[in-house]
Amino acid sequence: MENAQESWVSTHLLGPIMKVVNTKPMNALKNGMVYALPFIIIGSIFLILSNIPIPAVSDALAASGWSAVFSQAYTVSFGILAVWAAIGIAYVYVRDEGFEPLPAGLTSFAAFLLLQYLSVDNPAKAALAKGGDLSKYADSLPHAVTAFFNNPVTGVINTSWLGGQGMIAAILCGIFVGWAYSAMLRAGWKITLPEQVPANVANQFTAMIPSGIILTATMLIYAFFDKVVHTDLLSEIYKLIQTPLQGISDSFGGALVIAFLVPFFWFFGVHGGLIMGAITSGLLIPNTFDNAALYKAGKLTLDNGAHIVTNEFYNNFINLTGSGITIGLVVFTLWRARSVQLRSLGKIEAVPALFNINEPFLFGLPLVLNPMLAIPFFLTPVVVAASTYIVIAIGLVPPLNGVAAPWTTPPIISGFLIGGWKMMLWQAVVLVISTAMYFPFAIKYDKMLLAQEQANAAPVDDADANTDADAK
Repeated sequence: MENAQESWVSTHLLGPIMKVVNTKPMNALKNGMVYALPFIIIGSIFLILSNIPIPAVSDALAASGWSAVFSQAYTVSFGILAVWAAIGIAYVYVRDEGFEPLPAGLTSFAAFLLLQYLSVDNPAKAALAKGGDLSKYADSLPHAVTAFFNNPVTGVINTSWLGGQGMIAAILCGIFVGWAYSAMLRAGWKITLPEQVPANVANQFTAMIPSGIILTATMLIYAFFDKVVHTDLLSEIYKLIQTPLQGISDSFGGALVIAFLVPFFWFFGVHGGLIMGAITSGLLIPNTFDNAALYKAGKLTLDNGAHIVTNEFYNNFINLTGSGITIGLVVFTLWRARSVQLRSLGKIEAVPALFNINEPFLFGLPLVLNPMLAIPFFLTPVVVAASTYIVIAIGLVPPLNGVAAPWTTPPIISGFLIGGWKMMLWQAVVLVISTAMYFPFAIKYDKMLLAQEQANAAPVDDADANTDADAK
């Protein structure tokens, strides 16, 4: 019966899902976002330095001007997250197709910039609307005041679109540019130079036709939205696609679904972390970015629009100590296990678990296709996700601050980095929750393994006894 159920799940559920996950766009998204990770982590360090939660230190850094310096470094690393996504995704797509990838990445970046307005409202107009003082704009006031207020500032890039707000647009841009660029090269739409021309020069001429066509098409799309719709494409994508999807991912139900699906895929031997990471990163990373911006501005509250479910919620709670939050099993194997198998695996897993790695348990116990441990394996992340969502929602702990602690950061330490001492204490509670949920099931599993070990050892002991008797 169990084999029939497993076969049905593999055929009718996992099969179609894996076909989607292994498509070229999904692979480009999953592997392309990896290029953004160094800038996210480095930018998070600068974010912490510019907002150290010690008033005396923070005031001193602000007075010395170093807070502004750290903020500048944050802005050009973590702050332009969508740029890295647009470049990285197109780069990986074309690389996997077997072509020179860098021109495609740069083309994607250019197309992404082209799709947005390179102008913003005049800052003096905004100040006037808020009842502010216009004296600091006196030098820039034109002779015709009416013309001044009717003209925007041009030739600037709106950095809001370069960060989390432009993430979905950047992902779509990277995927479509990668697909179109590769398709044109496969069709032979390129300038081929003689073999004597150096490769680095020839590659740029190879890119000229597909890049030119892509940028021309992008320009026409920009013109259509500007002249006909009177907006830009990035604004429409954000309003119609990204905002609703971020809302779903940031909901209580969204948190529970993500928490359940990670161990669900793992139970059938499929890497749940990679699958759900690829699917959710485009939504949860912008949530992280929004929280980081609020934290940087000193306005990190739910009332100001902070998100509960972010990429750090996923990495440092749903996957804490590994998929299934298996630290409870580690505690059991080191403290109460009697079977040789669990005691041995516990010693192997003890150190990796501190860095959120639990493959020795997933395949060694195993947790994969193990019905005796399936209930805590599935439910522990769900319980943790639900309780963490609730304690943030009711204000018991603050929203996550947008600092991107690497997923291998040990528990407690990661809690302090992503949410301060209250989040650190809550992570300690999560470890207790995991232990409480795994213990009853681990006790039964340990008894079964111990009985099997004793049964297997009995014939050997009898044989040894008979050998000793014959010798005498």
